[in-house]
Order: sequence, then C-alpha cells, then structure tokens
Amino acid sequence: MDIGRERPAMNVALWIVQGLLAALFLFAGGAKLVMSADQMAGPVALPVWFLRFIGVAEVLGALGLVLPGLLRVRPVLTPLAAAGLVIIMIGATVVMWAGGMVAVALMNLVVALLAAFVAYGRSRLTPYRDSSRPSVPRRAI
Repeated sequence: MDIGRERPAMNVALWIVQGLLAALFLFAGGAKLVMSADQMAGPVALPVWFLRFIGVAEVLGALGLVLPGLLRVRPVLTPLAAAGLVIIMIGATVVMWAGGMVAVALMNLVVALLAAFVAYGRSRLTPYRDSSRPSVPRRAI
C-alpha cells in the first residue's frame, strides 16, 4: 500500500505547500543567479559569490521539493531538500533581523516553518513510497 494514500488530505496539503515553496525558491534563487552585484545589495553586505551559492542552493532545493515525488526517483531527497531550505531560511531570517528588516525576517521565518512542515510531513506523516525498492512494513519498537 502506498503510504501517501493513507492520508489523502495531508498528502494534498503537502503537495500544495511543496509547489508554492518550489515556485518561491525557483524565483528567488534564479534572481540571485541573474541579478548584478549592485541589485543584490541588502541591509547586510554579503559577498557576491556567497549570494550566487545561495541562489544555486535555492534552485536545487526547489527542484528537490517536487521532482523526486513526481518522478518517483529517490523520494528521500524531498525531506532533505526541505531541511536544507529550512537552514537557508534561518540564515536569511538572522541576516534580515540584524539588518533591521523585521517584517522581512518574520516572512522568512514563516517560509522556514513551511519548509519544516514539508520536511517532517514527507519524512514521517506521508512519505513517498520508493518504487525502486520493495515496500517493507515498519516494525513497532
């Protein structure tokens, strides 16, 4: 039995959040990759190479949120991608807070919480079934 099918409402909620987060991070990461250094200047001065690295991580994280589930290849990557995005957003929250942009910091915190919801949901609540390996029931501890 496909574990994701046992809780259809939770599965739908996770897919919606994953799609929205993927769109957000594709946009934000893509912008960091194409914008000039002057356009990326923020309240706290960060090196351009670091911002480009964050952009690559955001784009890869966005792809990791949706592609493993859609393609049924290595579905364990989805909660890992979400956890990585949580780390990025915690850093963004701290940087914005230190720069005096409290409203932006709070929005970043909300995004971090949504990514944490995906990480927990896809690892514990309704994980994907890996079609490359046979299904093995979990033992009670």
